[in-house]
Amino acid sequence: MAVTLVDLSRVHVVVPNFKKRLSGVTSTIIQLVPLQAQKIGVATLGPGLPDHLPKLRWWQTPGLLRRPQGASVRVWHARRNPEMLAGVVLRDVFRAPLKLVFTSASQRHHKRWTKFLIRRMDAVIATSRKTAAYLDVPNTVVMHGIDTDRFHPPADRAEAARALGLDPEQLYVGCFGRVRHQKGTDLFVYAMIELLPRYPRWSAIVAGRATAEHKGFEAELRARVEKAGLADRILFVGEHKDIERWYRPLSLFIAPQRWEGFGLTPLEAMASGVPVVAADVGAFSELIEDGVTGTLIPRDDMSAMVTAAERWMGDEVGRGQAAQNSRAHAAARFSIEGEVRRLEEICVAAIHGR
Repeated sequence: MAVTLVDLSRVHVVVPNFKKRLSGVTSTIIQLVPLQAQKIGVATLGPGLPDHLPKLRWWQTPGLLRRPQGASVRVWHARRNPEMLAGVVLRDVFRAPLKLVFTSASQRHHKRWTKFLIRRMDAVIATSRKTAAYLDVPNTVVMHGIDTDRFHPPADRAEAARALGLDPEQLYVGCFGRVRHQKGTDLFVYAMIELLPRYPRWSAIVAGRATAEHKGFEAELRARVEKAGLADRILFVGEHKDIERWYRPLSLFIAPQRWEGFGLTPLEAMASGVPVVAADVGAFSELIEDGVTGTLIPRDDMSAMVTAAERWMGDEVGRGQAAQNSRAHAAARFSIEGEVRRLEEICVAAIHGR
């Protein structure tokens, strides 16, 4: 697919992405930019992004020293330290007409270097109230949204399972994301090893990639599953670009992370009509209505996970109601269109000095 050359003079928002490997931040950019482009002149800059996004070439960056059409400045929207630094250098060293906006998802005390960069931003966005509490500068909370057209309940869960080569007679509980200790994949697997023998109609799906440094971690989990005699019911299906299809056969989702910046998987599950058991990390306490769309549990607590999961696995009527509640909650409060609208308001205000 050929990349169309972007007319920089019409670009009012630049979204840099200086990390080549796929990450949560990169995924956010991939989802947001096409929708932002319908509202405002926006282009990405950097590697690791698909060709369908509007992209600036590196040789176009000197053009950032000139004003865009119809405005005295453009917005540089950074999400990482190197991107903030590049914006500061462009604005303060090369005198580029830029307003710098930074989105923070971190829930930890920032290091001095990060604080130094953040203080030089013109506007700061926090992705949750928890994140905002770690910022020492004025900020606006804009929570991530989800594409509720892409993530939606299936017309028939059994058919959704059959389409993926799964047993349509089984009920499925899922855990999606990178396979590693931080993500709590081991907690999920150990909980399933305990629960599945008591619930023969249920099976489990682990979807996600183990990077090279975590291959041993994944191998150990697979060995535990094999030893428990559950290799045919705890399925490691790897990484999938069409992950929305893997939510549709699920009747329950578990987000067992030990640490998370924001965490989109509970939203993806809820938008797909799946109740969620989630550790109280990231923004999960701000996404899930406890007892209505799922259950919040303490982080790194497998016993609590087993108890909460078993409650939902054994309650078909409650699961059905929670599934409806989850979809309605995600659609009403966490649509990606709402996130795009709030970002547009912040960018327009920055461009016009409001």
